[in-house]
Formats: sequence, structure tokens, C-alpha cells
Amino acid sequence: MSAQEIKVPDIGDFDSVEVIEVLVSEGDTVEQEQPLITLESDKATLEVPSTVAGKITELKVSEGSTVSEGDVIAMIEAGEESGGDESQDDGDEQAQESGDDASEDESSEATEQASGDEQSGGGETVEVKVPDIGDFDSVEVIEVLVSEGDEVEKEQPLITLESDKATLEVPSTEAGTISELKVSEGSTVSEGDVIALLQSAGGSKSSGGDKKPEPGTASQDDKPVEADVSGGDPSKLKSVDEERFGKAHASPSVRKYARELGADLGNVKGSGHKGRITFEDVQSYVKGALDQVQSGKGAGTAAPAGGGGVPAQPDIDFSQFGEVEVTELPRIRKISAKAVHKNWLLIPHVTQFDNADITEMEAFRQANKEKAKADGVKLTPLAFLLKASAAALKKFPDLNSSLTADGEHLVHKKYVNIAVAVDTPNGLLMPVIKDVDKKGIYQIARDLVDVSGRAREGKIKGDDMKGACFSISSLGGVGGTAFTPIVNSPEVGILGVSKHSWQPVWNGSEFEPRLLLPLSFSYDHRVIDGAKAARITGFISEKLSDLRTLLL
Repeated sequence: MSAQEIKVPDIGDFDSVEVIEVLVSEGDTVEQEQPLITLESDKATLEVPSTVAGKITELKVSEGSTVSEGDVIAMIEAGEESGGDESQDDGDEQAQESGDDASEDESSEATEQASGDEQSGGGETVEVKVPDIGDFDSVEVIEVLVSEGDEVEKEQPLITLESDKATLEVPSTEAGTISELKVSEGSTVSEGDVIALLQSAGGSKSSGGDKKPEPGTASQDDKPVEADVSGGDPSKLKSVDEERFGKAHASPSVRKYARELGADLGNVKGSGHKGRITFEDVQSYVKGALDQVQSGKGAGTAAPAGGGGVPAQPDIDFSQFGEVEVTELPRIRKISAKAVHKNWLLIPHVTQFDNADITEMEAFRQANKEKAKADGVKLTPLAFLLKASAAALKKFPDLNSSLTADGEHLVHKKYVNIAVAVDTPNGLLMPVIKDVDKKGIYQIARDLVDVSGRAREGKIKGDDMKGACFSISSLGGVGGTAFTPIVNSPEVGILGVSKHSWQPVWNGSEFEPRLLLPLSFSYDHRVIDGAKAARITGFISEKLSDLRTLLL
């Protein structure tokens, strides 16, 4: 008996897909449709089943290797029950060796098949039972996937079971028509329980237009509305088509998860068995939608209410609790709300807190405030913070960088532009001070007064808001001891400043009053780790504490 080649089937628009798991070993006996390997691309995970039953004689792939459509993954010595030309030849040889007994068996088998084909109702009635499900007993049926009268294929899932440890599907052992269902949602079953009676198809379903779809695809009836799993349209996250959502091929837990994220399952292409939608499919779809928001590709479509992400804010009638008044959100605040929400979703934030001793800095500022005023300069602590931050951007190149869209490289900038949060009557604006590293304290102070004034008067220009490498948000004039500012993508850091206060500090022999300024440094943890963040805040504190190192 010669070995047969098991090849990678049509897996869509994928090429050189990675093998992430080999599910069998050489010498193993496998059944038809038993998964042999698991493939994973950047869009989906799918299993490649055996096309015949038999014994694995040679594996052609290993974990970590890549395959494409048509590649041989294993050699199998097919069993007699697998059909095909080779098994037929073997049967002929056995018939000749065994004489009349084998001929009688073949004749009987042919008669049974012809009889089955002539019956209008299909073949015999088959009981589909709960298979071995491990150490589980009285497991709850959480979903019935078919109805009486439905035509099903072999291995098509009929029900979904869920215990406190796992969720699993019970497939049909034959192709045919469901004549009676023995279970319903909420009932419990154990190994061996009958879940359905099936009028078998007598083998006729495997031909013609009812050909079983390849793994990872859906049948024509069950196939959901296709959408690129890696690039969902953000506009499709804002509403759910209940009819399509209800028809989507997914378990209740996946449906619940999709609703929590605001994803319409009708737009998600399933990568599971028979096109079933998995948790990973929902995650990939939502990630694709958010990636479009980040890249600006979704600019022509409306983003979900409440920001550029999910889930959307529920619409509540607050008037049922008392008198209300509805006012429109200012245009600038609408824009900033979407940006802040997007940044919070896309960037893994961490915030480092520290205190800077600005006793000497404040003494210097107060001593020179009148002189600066005579020169037309308003000398504020923020000017010194800008200068210290510029020094940090020069000292730590990763702080003055941005991740590329694929997340694989850093773009290091040779210029130092810093955005400053300005509270205006219409909302928060972030004008940018250019080339801070090349300017002195007086020039920085002049630029601050200029951009802040124009921002509050509504005269700020578009170019004044672009090109920032880093941001500073100061609440020192308002109050508070610390907060967690949100990083403005594509920047990787932002410095929050709270109100300074006099505190007793031990100098080695006694406590003395020192003026401490709270710093809150939020950063993108993909680029900056905790140790570096602590060094950055320490460096800024040192510059603010010793003006000689800051101004020279």
C-alpha cells in the first residue's frame, strides 16, 4: 500500500503561512478530517485536516516552518476505509485472495448503497451522541446550532457545551437531515447521551454542489458578510445590524464579547471550523478598525460616538430622573475627545511620579522677574520646564522618537519641538514651541506668551499645532499633587506638572523648607521602560534644581 500526500488546501490570499503547532507525530494513526497542523497568519488561525484516514509515515513540516497552498505536509499510508483508487486496488487484491467471501461483501455493500440512494428520505436513522468529553459530567448546553429539518454535513457542529473550565462543540458523526433534537439550550448532558436523531444522507451529500468547504471557510448558508479581518471600517463599529448579528456563526460568549466591543459580527469573517467566528477574529476586526482611525484612513467615515474607539456611549434618557439641560460640546473639545480616546486605547500608558526641588530656580526667577518684565518678557516656571525637557530629549534619544506604523522601528528626530497645553474658552489646545533646544530662557518665554495668547484668542494657525516631539501639561496654576496625562500619539511621552509647595526636607542634619514641584511623566511602554522613565524624571529634576547645568 503506497503512501498518499496530504497537501495544504486553498487557504485564501495567504502565502508562506507559519506552522505554529504540529498536532500529530510520525507513526500516529489518524482519522479523516482529523487536524494535522495549525497555521497562523496575521489575520487568522486555521487547522489543516487529513483528507484520508490512515497512518502517518512521514511529516514534511515542523513548528516554525512556513507553508503555502499545495505544499506537502505529511505522507499517510491510507486505511481501507478512506476510499480512493489505491484502497480500491487493495480491495481487489484481497477479493482475489479471499475468494467468494470478499466478493459477497462487495456485492452486499453495493446493494446497501443503491438502496440508500433510492430512498427519498435518505439513509438510516443515526443517533448522534455526546462523545468522550473528559472528566466532565452534566455539562450545560449553551447553544443549539441547528434545528429539526436542517441538513448538516459530517463534522458540522450541532451544539455547544460549556463547563467551568472549557467550551466545546459536539459535531455530527454523519451527513444527513436532523429528524429530531433531544436537547435544548440550558439542558445538561453527559458522555453517551443522545443529542439528535439524524436521517443519514447515504453518502450522497459528498458529491456535486454540496461539497464540504475547506477548513477556515463557511458554507454558503452560514457564511457571514465578509470584511477584511485586519482592516475593519471604523464606521461599522458604531452600530450593529441585529439581523446580520443574529445570523453570524459564533458562540454566545463570542457574541457577548463582540457586543462589549461594539463590533457587528455580520461584518466579521470567521476563521474557525466551518467559518465560525472566534475571539481572535473579533479582536483582529476591532484592531483593524482602530488602526484605520490611527492612520487617518477612516477620516471619510464617522467614528463611533464618544471617541475613536469602542465601546460606544449608551444613549440614556436622563430626564426620567429629573430636570436636565442639553448643550452642544464645543467643536475643539469634540476633536480633542476623539484624539484622547484613540491615544488611550492605542498606547500602553505608564506614569512615573517624581519631585523636583525648585527652591533656587524660583529664587532666581523672582529676582529677575522685574528685569524680564522691563524687557517685555513674562518669566514663568513653564519656560524653565521647557528648557529642562529639551535637554532631556537631547540626552535620551528614544524620548525624542516615534514608532513606525508597523511597530518595528523607531524614527529618531534631530529637532526639538515641544507642545504646551493651553486652556482656552473653547477647550484645550496644544500649540508647539519650535527648536526649544536652540533658544534661551527669554526667547522661550516670549514664544510662550505669543502662542498662548493667540490660542486663547482663537487666532492660532494649523502649523502652530504640528510637529511636536514631546508635550507638557501644567496644572501648577490650578492645583493638585499629581495626575496621569495621556500621551499624544505619535509622541512617546508627556510631562504633567502640578502645584509646587513648601515641604520639610532632611538635609542630613536637620529638616529645612524646600520648594518641591510634583512631576508626572506618562510614557509609551513600548518604547520606554520603567528604569529609563525614572532616569528621565531624575534628569529633569536635576536640571530644574541646578540652574547652572540648565542655562549653561
